[in-house]
Amino acid sequence: MNTSGLSEHTITNYGVDLAQFAEFLETQGVSDVSDIATGEIRAFVRSLSGYGFAPASVGRKLSAIKSLMKYLFEERIIEKDPSGRVRGPRRSDRLPRAMSVEQVSRMIDCAYDDDEQGLRNGALIELLYGCGLRVAEVVSVRWEDVEIEERWLKVMGKGSKERAVPFGSMAQRALMGLKALSMPGDEYVFPGKKGGCLTVRTVHRVVVAAAAKAGVNGVTPHSLRHSFATHLLEGGASLRVVQELLGHEHLTTTQRYLRITAQHLKKSYESAHPRAGGDA
Repeated sequence: MNTSGLSEHTITNYGVDLAQFAEFLETQGVSDVSDIATGEIRAFVRSLSGYGFAPASVGRKLSAIKSLMKYLFEERIIEKDPSGRVRGPRRSDRLPRAMSVEQVSRMIDCAYDDDEQGLRNGALIELLYGCGLRVAEVVSVRWEDVEIEERWLKVMGKGSKERAVPFGSMAQRALMGLKALSMPGDEYVFPGKKGGCLTVRTVHRVVVAAAAKAGVNGVTPHSLRHSFATHLLEGGASLRVVQELLGHEHLTTTQRYLRITAQHLKKSYESAHPRAGGDA
């Protein structure tokens, strides 16, 4: 599998993607690469959508699988490439619906429990929403990247581009609690059970469970990131500031949020202003 020209961040993501695929194959009773069929790959893609992964993320994971299958075929390790006819989900230009501030607060409250895992879950959602982080970014945060007193954290984003993001007092308290419970030598803020960092799949499970408990439907980690951006713009933050916080390379990517913000403002106006309804 040729990885030349790919960034270290992309290679790491591909490794995570293929590890998830291997885990899925194990549940299907497939232990040899020569036994991988088109049906298993399609079933994996469907399961990702079911977990709430965005179409772009599913497409990237499928791309990793296709690259691996192509390599195995070219090296004559397998007789045919089972991934050739598998298509990823269609990408939509629409952004996920942003939640209200009250919905996010309720969801964070529901994530916290009076145990170590509950503290972790609450802190996880605090950072996803409070910093607008991508899932891959939040699981990769190391303690050395966090300035708890100053309320800043360092994030390695897409293309191995580093950025500094502030966080609020609520996230600060959660991180202080996690730090007090962390073991000596813990590298990651959110460590996994088998070493390394928490898995992307676990983050999705935590978010979906908290949303269900809060009575909010259709929520994924991406929803928290989009809500972060929308609420900042509605609160008066400049587009350039939001671009920097989200780690967008191009301003046009951030400008997509303006349409959603305008829709929210119009809806708020129509529901609150006494002369908004009816005919002119």
